[in-house]
Amino acid sequence: MVTLILVAIAGFVAQLVDGSLGMAFGVTATTGLLAVGTAPAVASASVHLAEIGTATASGISHWRMGNVDWPVVRWLAVPGTIGGFLGATFLAWLSTDAAEPVMSTLLIALGLYVLLRFTLWTTPVRPRGITKSGRRWLLPLGLTAGFVDATGGGGWGPVSTTTLLSSGRLSPRRTVGSVDTSELPVSLGASVGFLYALGGEALSATVVGGLLIGGVLAAPLAAYLVRILPARVIGTGAGGLIVLTNLQAVLDAVGVPGPARLATSGVLAAGWVAAVVWAVRTSIAERRAAPDEDAEPADAHEPAGA
Repeated sequence: MVTLILVAIAGFVAQLVDGSLGMAFGVTATTGLLAVGTAPAVASASVHLAEIGTATASGISHWRMGNVDWPVVRWLAVPGTIGGFLGATFLAWLSTDAAEPVMSTLLIALGLYVLLRFTLWTTPVRPRGITKSGRRWLLPLGLTAGFVDATGGGGWGPVSTTTLLSSGRLSPRRTVGSVDTSELPVSLGASVGFLYALGGEALSATVVGGLLIGGVLAAPLAAYLVRILPARVIGTGAGGLIVLTNLQAVLDAVGVPGPARLATSGVLAAGWVAAVVWAVRTSIAERRAAPDEDAEPADAHEPAGA
């Protein structure tokens, strides 16, 4: 029961982040599972099994809202599924001792990306559209994002969505909808890879069920928070938390002594607090500059994804 509650809390927090930002469910949930002692491969496998349900619901919702560019979904999903399967088998092949610092390093990199993205982003440029020939670059993007997603326990949204947004080729609305919809086959590919490499007995129904329970409970609250809390503040807070939570495993793996680990964590924590304060002040200024309280800046909720 204690494990179920802890995992449900991890799923709850992850869904709050993902429901508010449109990204980082996997990164946040995997960080929580590692923090309660779950093996890296089992953590990532559990997250991806749970994401099959959340990705299905999200894809249907975006389809009904007309947010999906189906050619983009196809060009992303096929290589993403392959990358997810390869990443899952690679992570399962590593020993637990080797996998933990590898996953923590990837999570730190993704956390930094989320932190910097929501601290430094600017208003997206006018979308130029993706031509038929231009879709070919989605193949390596999908393959890379799928591999990182399975190996790091998350990363499909941070890698795919931010790349598409920064390219300026697709509107933010269609970027979010297309990436969210393509996450279902990617999660399936990663889950098949984990089941093939680990076997079903290695997974825990408590862990998968806890993530689903926590995610379902958090969904309505996340929908409310996205209306009252600026995405810039949520993203900055979540990104820094992911970095600090995974930092100790990496420092331990490279043999950094205790005092140096404490000093490093203190410096990064201070920088994170400063970034959150800056994000709050900037968001307040952006809201005051808006024509009215419902007319938030155009980029207020745009840097989002699966």
